[in-house]
Amino acid sequence: MILLDTHTAVWLASDQSKLSVDAKKALSLHADNLHISVVSAWEISMLYRRNRLRLPIEPEMYLDRMIKQHALNEVPLSRHIAQLSVRLPEIHNDPFDRILIAMCQANEWTLISKDSVIVKYPDIRVVW
Repeated sequence: MILLDTHTAVWLASDQSKLSVDAKKALSLHADNLHISVVSAWEISMLYRRNRLRLPIEPEMYLDRMIKQHALNEVPLSRHIAQLSVRLPEIHNDPFDRILIAMCQANEWTLISKDSVIVKYPDIRVVW
């Protein structure tokens, strides 16, 4: 299974030129099995509200279109994953990324991410 980091999902929907060759290949190869965490939806909305992310439309509509257009499956946040995320080594301070890391570790998923800090965690496959 493939989980998209927040920036990967935004670039998939808005500017695919920012995606690496390997990321594009993985997205194409697994187009029928791409997932986005509800945490990414939260992060996108928060960044938009804080004027740190420009979107052509309101985040709610943007996310709805992105999920539909790219047939993304939404992954909920469970208590188990939330607890795992706080037990991770203190390598990454971003709580959103820590949750995505915990999701991938617990489920043996691959994460598509440009974040070079994430690859420092054990037991996670990252494509970029």
